[in-house]
Amino acid sequence: MNRTRHHGVSPFEEKYGFARAVRVGERIEVAGTAPVPAVGGSLAQGPYAQMMRCSEIAIEGLEALGGSPSDVVRTRMFIVDADDADDIGRAHNTLFGACEPASTMVVVAGLLGPSWLVEIEVEAIVGEH
Repeated sequence: MNRTRHHGVSPFEEKYGFARAVRVGERIEVAGTAPVPAVGGSLAQGPYAQMMRCSEIAIEGLEALGGSPSDVVRTRMFIVDADDADDIGRAHNTLFGACEPASTMVVVAGLLGPSWLVEIEVEAIVGEH
């Protein structure tokens, strides 16, 4: 099958050998996406804002490969503080609530960036509405 890749803003993609998103057939997989600031920008502050930034990057990857938020069938959220769950969940609902994907939120000991509060993965199937 044909494999199409999209690269994003993470400085780790080239260093660690991965693409932000990969499309194979009708399936799009978006790698773990952290709240990496836009070029010239600063880190989003707070769990809600960081989740929104993670999702902005992930959605850009989906759209670059022909998908959209409405195609999302699965999300995974990795958070460093259970007390942030409601803010992160509220951002998730804002972005993906209309399509109600299967979703998992896991509290982890830490993320690669010491100031990151959340990282997400997204899976989509294009054309399955």
